This record gives sequence, structure tokens and C-alpha cells, in this order.
Amino acid sequence: MKFEHMAIWCRNLEVMRTFYMEYFMMISNEKYENQVKKYASYFLSFDTDSSTRLELMQRPDCIDNNVTRGMLMGYAHLAVSVRSKEKVDLLTEKLRTDGYSIVGEPRTTGDGYYESIVEDPEGNWIEITE
Repeated sequence: MKFEHMAIWCRNLEVMRTFYMEYFMMISNEKYENQVKKYASYFLSFDTDSSTRLELMQRPDCIDNNVTRGMLMGYAHLAVSVRSKEKVDLLTEKLRTDGYSIVGEPRTTGDGYYESIVEDPEGNWIEITE
């Protein structure tokens, strides 16, 4: 077994797609649209052979969530490994400089991860790990 993909409902599908492609170097498929359901989505992956994907989805009838995303029951965050402490620091600073919210500064956690936590454009928490 494996995790095949994770899905995120989005307010602005194009902004979210651009964010994950720019900062996490993900590759996107062509946009899927269902005109009857007014549904659109993209699948993103880290490379063309990646077996784990991120699905970004949008529908006008989704209920908005204005609560801090990382502190709700259910899914708390998405973790992305950048493979070194230096890359964690560099990406965190790039996101800060570009105006994104840093929820957790780079640090070694009690369970041994070196990570920071940032918010994507819609407030979803992303752990950037080594």
C-alpha cells in the first residue's frame, strides 16, 4: 500500500497551483474541468515518475474555512522534504521575503525533525523538513 495523493479544496486554483510549482518545484498536469458540477482540478507531482501527488480542487459550492488550518481536528499539515537543513532555512527565508506567513521557525523538533512551518496562499500548513 501507499498514499496515492492528497487533495486540497482551493478558493483560487491558479494561485495555489503557481505557489506549489514555484516554491516546491512541482509539475502540474493539464487542468481538468467538469462544467456540469462547476468543478476544476490539477494534479501536481515532484517529477513525472512520482507516485505521490497533490490534487488541487475547486468548486463554487465549497464552504469557506476561516479558522487556523493547522489547529483543527483532521488533517493538520502537508510535509515536504527538501533533503537538508540548509535548504529548509533557504526556502523558509525565501517564503518569508515573498510575504508568506511563517508559522514555525526552523528548528529541531522533539521527534528529531529539522523543520519549519509555513502557510500556503490559502492558510494550509506545510512543514518544510530536511
